[in-house]
Amino acid sequence: MSEICPKKVRGALVAGYQFAITLGLLIAACVNYGVQNRGDRSEYRIPIGIQFAWGVILAVGIACLPDSPRYFVKRGRVEKARASLARLRGQPADSEYVEAELSEIVANEEYERSIIPAGGWYQGWANCFRGSVWKSNSNLRKTILGTSMQMMQQWTGVNFIFYYSTPFLASTGAISNTFLISLVFTLVNVCSTPISFYTVERFGRRPLLVWGALGMLVCQFLVAIIGVTVGFNKTYINADGEQRAVNISAVNAQIAFIAIFIFFFASTWGPGAWIVIGEIFPLPIRSRGVALSTASNWLWNTIIAVITPYMVGTDEGNLKSSVFFIWGGLCTCAFVYAWFLVPETKGLSLEQVDKMMEETTPRTSAKWKPHSTYASEMGMKNGAKLGTDITEDVERKGSVF
Repeated sequence: MSEICPKKVRGALVAGYQFAITLGLLIAACVNYGVQNRGDRSEYRIPIGIQFAWGVILAVGIACLPDSPRYFVKRGRVEKARASLARLRGQPADSEYVEAELSEIVANEEYERSIIPAGGWYQGWANCFRGSVWKSNSNLRKTILGTSMQMMQQWTGVNFIFYYSTPFLASTGAISNTFLISLVFTLVNVCSTPISFYTVERFGRRPLLVWGALGMLVCQFLVAIIGVTVGFNKTYINADGEQRAVNISAVNAQIAFIAIFIFFFASTWGPGAWIVIGEIFPLPIRSRGVALSTASNWLWNTIIAVITPYMVGTDEGNLKSSVFFIWGGLCTCAFVYAWFLVPETKGLSLEQVDKMMEETTPRTSAKWKPHSTYASEMGMKNGAKLGTDITEDVERKGSVF
């Protein structure tokens, strides 16, 4: 998605990926809510059966998806890249805008190939780990940034809420319909994500992640403090032997702050992490770098899903509301991480992102402006039709893309 999107709306369009995820969570929650009282095998068969429909939709959609121009350039098929770019931009193949963008992609690919040697399958993966961890634009640094970005997204604790909020809320007896509260959390997630379509292009990736982490850590600590003083942790056993919360109002306040936390996550870190990992990797390792980052997301997702029952189980850690101190501490780590390590990539082409990371640091990246192009520095090779004059002319006029 990052490779085919115009740079001025790339963040918003990639944020649509996270929005689709939240829609899927909402539909799944609705299906679970609908079958919860059936009491037979259909409780799991219906949700599984419905998933087949979305698999068919995905298969049909992939068949209509154009290959990335950068993919064709990487394979040395420049004319195919030109045709793909023309289709994606809605311009004639000989348009000066198409030619200028293509010339920059080709020049960048040649430059990257000169410093990242091509090779076989093993060499391709090994390239992701080349360079120094202290060099801001090294492949190793970018791989660490991508994988740790997805790790931090999972460390926020958002999946604890989506996976375990129903039994967690049920343990207080304060909520009569815990499935409904879980559905409300998912609805907040869906409604908050589209906010990022505007904010990620208006304010940038870096501020979104910094302020989002700040908002999340405040909410998590408030949930924890309220819980250990007058909320979730304060319960009693009624005459029927059921556990009930002493202060229902405090529990409701915790639920409100959990919903606000979801708002901050859905409008910042939810889409923001996916946007950044799609933009930071150079073309020769982009697919593998994004794959490693996504693998990190699911690895930490799995780890959190496995360890959380031991953290909050009554016969294990039994942390109750104290678990939110852990999530709040990890959100604090995410805040520090975003402040010191996340670069600003708003408004830059993927090729310009490479140049920016080479010439600046994350904390000064927002001030960086393109001052040259790969095409102007290297000249055009491999049959590209236009050179520096067209590229500079488009930069001066301001491309609609």
